[in-house]
Amino acid sequence: MKLIVGLGNPGAKYARNRHNIGFMALDRIADDHGFAPWRAKFQGQLSEGRLGREKVVLLKPETFMNNSGQSVGETMRFFKLEPADVIVIHDEIDLAPGKSRIKSGGGHAGHNGLRSIHAHIGEAYDRVRLGVGHPGRKELVPGYVLRDFPKADDDWLDDLLRGISDGAPHLADGDGGRFMNAVALRTAPPRSSTGTPKPSATPAVKHEAPAPADDRSALQKLVDRFK
Repeated sequence: MKLIVGLGNPGAKYARNRHNIGFMALDRIADDHGFAPWRAKFQGQLSEGRLGREKVVLLKPETFMNNSGQSVGETMRFFKLEPADVIVIHDEIDLAPGKSRIKSGGGHAGHNGLRSIHAHIGEAYDRVRLGVGHPGRKELVPGYVLRDFPKADDDWLDDLLRGISDGAPHLADGDGGRFMNAVALRTAPPRSSTGTPKPSATPAVKHEAPAPADDRSALQKLVDRFK
């Protein structure tokens, strides 16, 4: 069993905040993969289903971001899971908007949701970092992540969330490479440099029989007339 946690803050006021991209990702996964309806449990919203071969619990902590670890720890204990069974999806200001990375273990880099999870279950869990960009100065970060995504971001945001959902079965199965490939197919689909189909590698060549030796060209005949 895997526990996939999306980080955010509860309530309509925060629903489109950059800080809530983890909640958004879980909503897309639940909708696309036929998970059970969300229900209140373990200080959060929980939904159960399957991703590929794995039974999966999706969790959106409702303790507010800074206390996310309380809900995660309670859920882990109930299902008798280890930190290695946990995957946390969260916003990442140190990645450009629309970029994503997978990380296993390590520090929390000042992210308050991760800081709380570290305090409750340690650091030996996986994370999916979803880039939202940086405002440029450290003191602007709190206000930046607690503001809504602008309409101009809708296209890349939708592509990223769809890619996360497409790759979710690989994520649950522990195949990070295939997961990232699925995301890339949505966020950076392959195309030719001109946007047109590539020509075949070996174009057809028409072969003609050689002209008879005594068959002179019209140009040669013209030259001969003026000798």
